[in-house]
Amino acid sequence: MSDKKPVNKSEEIRKVAAAMKARNEKPRPVKIIEVLKKQGIAVSSPQVSMVLKRMGFRPRKRAKVGSAAGTTAKAGRSAGVTVEDLVAAKRVVSQFGSADKAIRAIEALRQFS
Repeated sequence: MSDKKPVNKSEEIRKVAAAMKARNEKPRPVKIIEVLKKQGIAVSSPQVSMVLKRMGFRPRKRAKVGSAAGTTAKAGRSAGVTVEDLVAAKRVVSQFGSADKAIRAIEALRQFS
């Protein structure tokens, strides 16, 4: 018989996550798996993610891939778009004939900047 006690993997994940939080680091599954692997504890990414979720750590939001209009709207909110900005944007869109044309022109301009 072995004298080793079975390892509570969830508790070890919680300990590492709490230590990372105390150092103002974001506890990420990849980093936690790496630390525990050095200690000889094998855990899976889904297991770490579930424990972190139960601890109250939410996964970061990923940017949606797709329309350019969705990304510009998200960037606009964080930049603090005013009513005057919207009126100016409407004037630009009317000059180009459509919002899609205006967005393509702005994206082309961004490449030159």
